[in-house]
Amino acid sequence: MTASAKKTWFIIGGTFAALIVFGLIARAAGWIGGEPEGTLVETATVDRKTITQLVSSSGTVRPEVEVVISPDVSGEIIELTVREGDFVRQGDLLVRIRPDLFQARIDELRASLMNSQAREQQAKALLIRSEATYLRQKQLFESTVVPEIDFLTAKSDYEAQQANLRAAEFTVQSAEAQLRRAQEELRQTVIRAPMTGTISKLNVERGERVVGSQQMTGTEILRIARMEQMEVEVRVNENDIVKVALGDTARIRVDAYPNQSIRGVVTEIANSSVTRGAGTTEQISEYPVKVRVITPHNLTDQPARMRAMAGQEVDLTSRNPYLKPGMSASVDVETQTAVNVVAVPIQAVVVRDFAKLAADTSKTPAPAATKEDIRRVVFLLTDGRAAMVEVETGINDDQFIQIVRGVDEAATVVTGSYRVLSRELKDKQRIRTSD
Repeated sequence: MTASAKKTWFIIGGTFAALIVFGLIARAAGWIGGEPEGTLVETATVDRKTITQLVSSSGTVRPEVEVVISPDVSGEIIELTVREGDFVRQGDLLVRIRPDLFQARIDELRASLMNSQAREQQAKALLIRSEATYLRQKQLFESTVVPEIDFLTAKSDYEAQQANLRAAEFTVQSAEAQLRRAQEELRQTVIRAPMTGTISKLNVERGERVVGSQQMTGTEILRIARMEQMEVEVRVNENDIVKVALGDTARIRVDAYPNQSIRGVVTEIANSSVTRGAGTTEQISEYPVKVRVITPHNLTDQPARMRAMAGQEVDLTSRNPYLKPGMSASVDVETQTAVNVVAVPIQAVVVRDFAKLAADTSKTPAPAATKEDIRRVVFLLTDGRAAMVEVETGINDDQFIQIVRGVDEAATVVTGSYRVLSRELKDKQRIRTSD
């Protein structure tokens, strides 16, 4: 190979090597190909917001006042004057149970009472006669006309007749009590409405036999409820129950009315918990909470509701909701509100173990017995790098969390991705945004 050819190949090789070096430098600098240096993150600007802390749970709609009607006596229903959904007033006749046996029992006890009263009168007459004999024998004995034995006999007979009269009086009282009880049982064959309300549930038909509650639990005949006073009963987890207080306002969402806003107020918080999955690793303690519906409801005309149920076109969106017992509902209890406070997206706040970070910085392995030092932090975007800042947080809703100390308004905070924030991102690490 000639010298000129060698020179040509040398120039070509040098040029090619220079191009390779330039390409590597340009790629590392981000001039050509690949992505710019730094971890890709999402950011948001710190702003002031009004945050309302919520405790959410689900439950069912039920009347605030509902009375279960069960008979006190057993028998056959011979009259049923109401149907489910009927409106009744206090004192209205609801059910009548066949009274024949109870009337016969009253007649029997009345005859027994008269017999006892006759025996009482007979005992009184015998007492009067024995008293006269006793007084006469006493006078003769004191005059030493009759022996002592005759006097003692008259006295014992007089005392016996006194006891017989008391027994007869007690027998009359017992017969009167039995008669009163029978009359009360006869009265209980007629069941009247104990309050004004709506028949929310009817379990029997005319001709059925029912069992009285005097023998056992008794047959549940029907229920009367005040439908204009509805509530939602939910169960709140033990971790959230301490945040809920009587009088807290609530937002209620009923599945049957997804587009209507319903307001409520907490009226009752149970002191005893209800445990689910007892004895297992999934054991949960919950506390029943009652939320009264304060939005006007159950006041619209029922004929329109019936036409809608029949498939006719009826606009119910502008009407007050008509709530029925058993409807599913979810409740957001507004426990606390912070107005115009510094807030960041809730996913921006993460935790870091400062004890581990200190060990990593000193490049010495941490002792096995070192306790964890878990703190809440956020990462701010500063000159293209992540600045880890410890923060003190306050209340939060489902989107934002209050920052009490550590971050100022208008700062740029890293909000994602979750994988980068929770595991990978470190203090002073170079980052970049998608903008």
